Amino acid sequence: MKKIEARVQLIRYTGAPEELIASAAKLCYAEDTETIFDQKPEQAKKFVGMLRNMGHMSPIEHAVFTFYIEGVSRAMTHQLVRHRLASYSQRSQRYVTHGGFDYIIPPQLKGKKVKDKGADVDAERYFEETMEYLAERYVKLNEALGDKGESSNEDARYILPNACETKILMTMNARELLHFFGERLCMRAQWEIRGVADQMLMLVREVCPSVFDGVGPKCIRLGKCPEKKMTCGEFEKIKQRYAKLEGSGTIRKK
Repeated sequence: MKKIEARVQLIRYTGAPEELIASAAKLCYAEDTETIFDQKPEQAKKFVGMLRNMGHMSPIEHAVFTFYIEGVSRAMTHQLVRHRLASYSQRSQRYVTHGGFDYIIPPQLKGKKVKDKGADVDAERYFEETMEYLAERYVKLNEALGDKGESSNEDARYILPNACETKILMTMNARELLHFFGERLCMRAQWEIRGVADQMLMLVREVCPSVFDGVGPKCIRLGKCPEKKMTCGEFEKIKQRYAKLEGSGTIRKK
């Protein structure tokens, strides 16, 4: 058992995504379609940036990206799969035995103390001991159920915590990714999924900059925080950070 951190890989993506998006958009208005897929990279990049800034988003859906995400908690993937316009394949707790599972520790526990039996205990250590305790109980329950793999794992897993590490493959189109980043890069999103979203954004910016340059939380697109009373109060700092990433972005100037 060990505590680990999130790792994101961009496994596959649509080849020449900007050229495909440009072709898809131009097809809608083309009388002559013979050369519709003969798009020059630099021209396509500028054209796609223009499409995004104008809000013509449906052609962007043709570009698709597949990520392999590991070192994340079940709590995080429960949030991730709420983004329904995507495809997911996740490591099963039914088919895979999870004795001695790895786990994720919330960083907010660092430096905190837990009151236990009249003593102050380090919160991170207390968390680790809890994970070790649950792992031991999982093994014993699995043995009581016959330790038969799938047929015993499926009931023993009820004791596994949300902190349990998991691995998931996710495929999402570029338009849905823009929505995902808008929601999950927000400071009100939980730290773990926000960190994963940040890694994902850095990866897709490298291969499809005309769509993802300058992208950030939804406040960047709107030019202000829409959360009202729930605002993090850091809009100016966030704007400065994402302005540094802006290429063909959609930050509204004031």
